[in-house]
Amino acid sequence: QVQLVESGGGLVQAGGSLRLACAASGTIFSINTMGWYRQAPGKQRGLVATITSGSNTNYADSVKGRFTISRDNAKHTVYLQMNSLKPEDTGVYYCRWYDQRSNYWGQGTQVTVSS
Repeated sequence: QVQLVESGGGLVQAGGSLRLACAASGTIFSINTMGWYRQAPGKQRGLVATITSGSNTNYADSVKGRFTISRDNAKHTVYLQMNSLKPEDTGVYYCRWYDQRSNYWGQGTQVTVSS
């Protein structure tokens, strides 16, 4: 079992920044991927960014150049630095941890960007 605790969401004006964090605990194997997904009202949950334990990253086209994902393997924590936020970035951001055998989601944190 892996537990994920997210933090850092909130309300910000367009053009502002937020930093999300997600700490994993439990039975964690060294080879895994962590990532962020978001769900806007009335829409399906979609990829924002992922990062492997080897620090390979993948971003949704809509956030490239504005968001940066990083991780601290010693702390089993993934971060999402979000800059130049837009109203369309509004949604619930979910942390995900997965490896070849397991898949876990956090409870989600709300990000609201006002225009």
